[in-house]
This record gives sequence, C-alpha cells and structure tokens, in this order.
Amino acid sequence: MAVFVAALLVTSAGVATAGVAADSPSNVSITDSVTVTVTSVTDGDTVDVEYQNGSTDTVRLLGVDTPEVNGENTPSEYEGVPDTQAGSECLASAGDDASQYTTSALAGETVTLKFDSEADRRGDYGRLLAYVYADGENVNRDLVETGNARVYDSAFSKSETFYDAEADAQDAGDGLWTCQSPDDGGDGETDAVSIDWVYAEADALNDERVKLTNDGDSAVDMSGFVLSDAADHEYAFPDGFTLDPGASVWVHSGSGTDDADDRYAAFGSEVWNDDGDTATLTDADGDTVDERSY
Repeated sequence: MAVFVAALLVTSAGVATAGVAADSPSNVSITDSVTVTVTSVTDGDTVDVEYQNGSTDTVRLLGVDTPEVNGENTPSEYEGVPDTQAGSECLASAGDDASQYTTSALAGETVTLKFDSEADRRGDYGRLLAYVYADGENVNRDLVETGNARVYDSAFSKSETFYDAEADAQDAGDGLWTCQSPDDGGDGETDAVSIDWVYAEADALNDERVKLTNDGDSAVDMSGFVLSDAADHEYAFPDGFTLDPGASVWVHSGSGTDDADDRYAAFGSEVWNDDGDTATLTDADGDTVDERSY
C-alpha cells in the first residue's frame, strides 16, 4: 500500500516521486507554505534546502536573477550594462556580492518557502521555484531592492512590486547597477557626456527614459545635442541647456515640465524597443558623442 501511495505523488512537472513526505512541495497546494532549512548556497539566487523529514531539494528564488559566479555573464541581460569586457567583469564581481548577501541571509537558517499561483512550480532544470521568507522578509524582493539581482522576465504575481524595487535600485546605482557606469571618463570635453542606460521596459510612457551623465570635470553646453533611436526618433536639447560635471539628466519619452534633471521628448508613444535598440547622442555639429546598443 505504501508503494502504491508513493506512486500517486506527482510533482508539478508530472513526474512520480517516491517516498515524498507530507511537507514536500509535491503534497501541498499552490497557496501553502513549507518550512525548510537552507543547507547551502550555490549563488545569489539558488539554494539547497532540507525538509523537516530529512529529504532535500534545490530552490531557485522566484522572479529574480543574480549575476553568474560559476559561468559567463551576458551584460545585455542587465538593463544599461555595457556589453564589454568591463561590463562582464563588473557583473562577475556583483555576482560574488550577491552570493555573499544570500549566504549571510539564508545559510543555515530555517525559512519559509511560499509558492505563486501565476508561476510554474519548477523551472527548466527541475529546481523548485519559490519565494524565500526569512524572519518574515521576502528575500527575493530584498535582493532586487538592494541591487543584488535584476527582475527575471517571467510570470509571477509580485512582478509589479519587484519592478518598482528594481527601478529604485537602478536610479540609486545600487549593487550590480554600478555596472551601468560609462566605459570612459572625461576631461571636460563634450565626449564626457555618456549614455548611461536606456530603460525600455516601462509600464508608463514617462517611465521609458534615457539617462545621460557628464563624467567630466567641466560643465558641458548641450545646446543642439540630439538624442535619437535606431528609427530616427529624435529629442533635441534646447539652447542654453548645460549639464554640470557629475550631473545626470533623464530624457523621458512622455510629456511633462522640463527642468535641469528631467527632459520630456513628447514622442507620444514608446520608442525604445524592449528587445533591443541603439541610442545615439550627437552634438550641435552632428558628431557622435556617445552611442549605446542593448
């Protein structure tokens, strides 16, 4: 009879699991939670756990992606990170930081796993997909909020709050988002103005924006500078607009009141393609100041 019962226990992937105890995720509903102990941390978003009956599993933290520590990183997966050797090396360092963060938060701790009705129970590699709560805090979201992870583009019910936390971390330049820094500094010339990043995956028109930064030592007169995309949508900076050293300006796709920090292109619709585009900044003479593809 025990063998027959075990054969009826089926994972979310439809694979029979023998000897699974009552506290395993195969036996709980999508709205239930499970108490486990974290036995080891693979990297920032993957941990090994032990159930109360002694069985084990591997958990992939749902909705987040931290930079790789055991393989190569792809900078284009991280909004605004340059697809260069410097970008890859920066992400590798950020991956180490994320692993340390997760280790400090979870290693050896008894935590709660919670599941999401809008997400798969297991991922492509058979890992359990779950939110991990430690001392009542959602560690998945904490990773995003601190800049240790990006939001993984997938279906899950908390995605909106996760994307909000990601935007705040990007704006603050926290964690891995320090990797968005321009490749080169400046000497006060116009080429000190760089396109830091393009935020294309926005929920609202004014959230779609481009960040330009003056990394030089002197103010840059940007009169007549033009920011454009690959489809020739253009925003021209007005006469007299100056960007101080160390300052940044955001060019939003929507409409609003211009000031020193925010400019509004009034495109009327989103122009920066989510699946890739090229931002180009030219000066008043039409010479390219900076260009960034993603």
